[in-house]
Amino acid sequence: MSYLVVVAHPDDEVLGAGGTIHALTQRGEEVNVCILCSEVEIRNFRPTTEELNSDLKEANKLLGVNKVFQGGFPNIALNTVKQIELVQFIEKVMIETKTEVLFTHHPGDLNNDHYHVSIACQAASRLFQRRSDVVQLKELLFMEIPSSTDWALNSSLNTFKANVYFEIHESGVEKKVESLSKYRGVMRDYPHPRSAENLKSLATYRGSQAGLVYAEAFESVFRRVF
Repeated sequence: MSYLVVVAHPDDEVLGAGGTIHALTQRGEEVNVCILCSEVEIRNFRPTTEELNSDLKEANKLLGVNKVFQGGFPNIALNTVKQIELVQFIEKVMIETKTEVLFTHHPGDLNNDHYHVSIACQAASRLFQRRSDVVQLKELLFMEIPSSTDWALNSSLNTFKANVYFEIHESGVEKKVESLSKYRGVMRDYPHPRSAENLKSLATYRGSQAGLVYAEAFESVFRRVF
């Protein structure tokens, strides 16, 4: 299976699916990551570009990611980009990686960039219906991003609804925290959502919902059963 995680910013891939990425790569699956706003020019506490690229590389290496695709789209300004440009960038990555399972942001996230990436991924997920020469997508899942999905103030009709759980074990939680810590200036002290304590608590909570010790939750919005 070929999995692709498409996110707006560096660290979103770890926050939303770090434990799952680690679990998948540990069992021999291929996982690739696509980051659309890889330079995050206006991020608070942003390190130098060289440091950020190093952090991104180290964080994903820890999780066993096969390849990271980096886009140069503007940070906190994806609403100024033509949607077709985002869709086509994602489609190119999907074609190259022969994506079968796609992870991305929930469209109800507080962060506006997350919304636009989610909408673009939803359009890109239909590529196989427009072209017969590409791998057919099996599933599209929305992730929950601590400090974005949980901070959203949207209508209850557009909130994250967990319906798929990936077991990540204690080693997965530890690897997720270790990977996120590679991003300088991202983690915070408890009770902030991006604290080590909260990440472990969330994995415990999601695990208990599925009869597991530790898990990451997703919302499956498209699935093809063969």
